Amino acid sequence: MFAALHVAYSAARGTSIERLVIDVATVRPAAGIVNAVDPSLDARADGHSIRASGSSLNVLNGCEGTETMFLMVAAFAAAPLPWRTRLLGGLSSLAFVYALNQARIVTLFFAARHDRSLFDLLHGTVLPIVIVGAAMLFFLFWLGCGTRWRDATVDAA
Repeated sequence: MFAALHVAYSAARGTSIERLVIDVATVRPAAGIVNAVDPSLDARADGHSIRASGSSLNVLNGCEGTETMFLMVAAFAAAPLPWRTRLLGGLSSLAFVYALNQARIVTLFFAARHDRSLFDLLHGTVLPIVIVGAAMLFFLFWLGCGTRWRDATVDAA
């Protein structure tokens, strides 16, 4: 499932689907969060970029969090849980990963603005590990809860 989702999204490069995911669903909200954190920056979304006076951050294909989202969809599709629990877990995980990735992008914007070496460390090592680790913990938590819910339902029957 992961491979199929990844291949399908890769086929959408340069299309309105990619622009919707990156420009609209990722960059615009991130620029809004930057402005909420520091209104004096007057950050604005400009296509794939967040721009502010003296700095910008480009959000490219692969930076929008879709790989982790696809991984979560595949994990929940294969989880030994009732279909409703899998569906709710999968949808919840998408919202969780989206929120984490938005926080990641905003963090990277401020890091790029203030310290390029910190940006490089966060972008290349720290934040990818944090996002994948947090997604894994989310899945394990949900799997544990779903197993308890399933066992409670079986015991009640």
